[in-house]
Amino acid sequence: MYYIGVDLGTSAVKLLLMDEGGKILNVVSKEYPLFFPHPGWSEQKPEDWYEKSVEGLKELVEGFDKSMIKGISFGGQMHGLVILDENDEVIRPAILWNDGRTQKQVDYLNNEIGKDKLSEYTANIAFAGFTAPKILWVKENEPENFKRIKKIMLPKDYLAYKFSGTFCTDYSDASGMLLLDVKNRKWSKEMCDICGITVDMLPTLYESFDKVGVLTAELTKVLGLNDGVVVAAGAGDNAAAAVGTGTVGNNRCNISLGTSGTVFMSSDSFAVDSNNALHSFDHADGHYHLMGCMLSAASCNKWWMDEIIKTKDYAAEQKGIEKLGENHVFFLPYLMGERSPWNNPDARATFTGITMDTTREDLTQAVLEGVAFATRDMYEVAKSIGVAPKRTMICGGGAKSPLWRKMIANILNIEVDVPECEEGPGMGGAMLAMVACGAYESVEAAAAAIVKVSKTEKPDPELVKKYEERYQQFKTIYPALKPVFDVIK
Repeated sequence: MYYIGVDLGTSAVKLLLMDEGGKILNVVSKEYPLFFPHPGWSEQKPEDWYEKSVEGLKELVEGFDKSMIKGISFGGQMHGLVILDENDEVIRPAILWNDGRTQKQVDYLNNEIGKDKLSEYTANIAFAGFTAPKILWVKENEPENFKRIKKIMLPKDYLAYKFSGTFCTDYSDASGMLLLDVKNRKWSKEMCDICGITVDMLPTLYESFDKVGVLTAELTKVLGLNDGVVVAAGAGDNAAAAVGTGTVGNNRCNISLGTSGTVFMSSDSFAVDSNNALHSFDHADGHYHLMGCMLSAASCNKWWMDEIIKTKDYAAEQKGIEKLGENHVFFLPYLMGERSPWNNPDARATFTGITMDTTREDLTQAVLEGVAFATRDMYEVAKSIGVAPKRTMICGGGAKSPLWRKMIANILNIEVDVPECEEGPGMGGAMLAMVACGAYESVEAAAAAIVKVSKTEKPDPELVKKYEERYQQFKTIYPALKPVFDVIK
C-alpha cells in the first residue's frame, strides 16, 4: 500500500509518496510566496498552502495505482497563527514562526504574567515565534479581526481541515502554541483566559498517529483516489522529522544541522529544566520530548564561506583542518541572536582568541566547532535533568560534512548515526499515516522497520579529552560577553 507525507514548509510544500516498507516512490515540491509587509514581519496566505498542496498531490500520484493509496498525514511549520471566521474564511494572512512583531507581548507574558506561571501552565515560557503572543498581538492591534475569530489553528491543521473537514491538531504541534498543558496533554484554560479566547476556538486534540477523518468527497474526486483515504493528524515539523529519523521511544536523540540547529530528545516521561532553556513538548510517538533550538547552525558556515571568504567549495576549505581539539580560536555562533539555551535576541557572533599566527583554517575550524559547542550547551541542559542519550542521529545540510560529524561525536562524546534516507517531516508524516491505517501497531514499530543507519561516527577517547578542555573554555565566553551584548544593540 502507498502513503503520502505532506511537509508544509516556509518556502514550499514537499509531498512524498512511500510504500509501507519505506521505499520512496515519488517526491514533488511546490513553492508559494512569503510576504514581509513590515520589517521583521513574516506572513503567508493559507489559501496558497492548500492550492499548491492539491496541485502537488495531483502530480505526486500521477502514473501510480491510485487504488493503493491508503493514508495521508503531515509535518508542518510550527507556531504559525491561522484564524478563521464563522464562515470558515481566513480572516488575515497567517503570522509565521519566524515573525518578530510580538516582542511586546512576549515581554508581557514572561515579565508580567511571569515565567513561573507560564511554565506551570504550559511547561514553557514565551518566545516571539510562539502562537499565544501572536493572538495577543492581533487582539491589541487588529481588534476587529480578533472579534471575528471562531477557529484558531496551526498551518498544517488548516490543510487537515480542508482535506478532511475535521477541526483538529496534534499534541506535538500544539505544544508550541503556549496554550497547551504539555504534561497533562490538554488545553490550558488559564492561558486561554490570558489571551482572551475560549477553549472552543481551539481544535480537538489528537495523537499524531490518530485517524481524524477521511479525504473529502470533493478532494477524492479531484485526485482520482478511492473513497476512504485516511487522514491522520500529523505532527509539528521537528517531531515529524524525528519520526523520520527513528527518534522515538525512550532516550533517543536527533541533531539537525540545518539553517538553524536542533537537539531533539525523545523520552517516555515528562521533564522540564528549571530555566526553561529547552522546549518541553509532547512527541508524535505519544510520549514527550525535549528540544533545544539554536537560530544559526549550518547558516554560520554558509555565511563564513559565501560572504566572508567568498567560496562555494566548502569541502576544500575543510581539507586543511587536521589538529582537532587544539584550536586556539573560538566562535560564538549567534548570528541571529540565540534561543536555546540563552533566549537572548541581542546575543551576537564573535571570534575570540585570534592572534598573529591564526590561519584561515583556524577560523573555518572555529566556526564548525562553535556550532558543535553550542549544540553541547543544549545537550548539557538535558543531562542536568536526567536525559542523556549515548548516541544520536544526525541530519540536515551540515551533517553531510564528515569533519563536522566527527566534531559533534567528540565534543558531545556520543556515537553519531547517519540515516540511510533523509526526507525530513514528509517521511515522518507518511509513517504516521501508516500507523493510522494499521500498517504498523505503533510509531516505534514503524521506525524500527523503516529507518536504517548508513554509517556511524564514534568518539575517540583522546580527542574527547582534548575537546572537553576546549568546551570548558568555550562556555565561559558568552557569560563574559553578555554585558557587552546588552550595550551594543
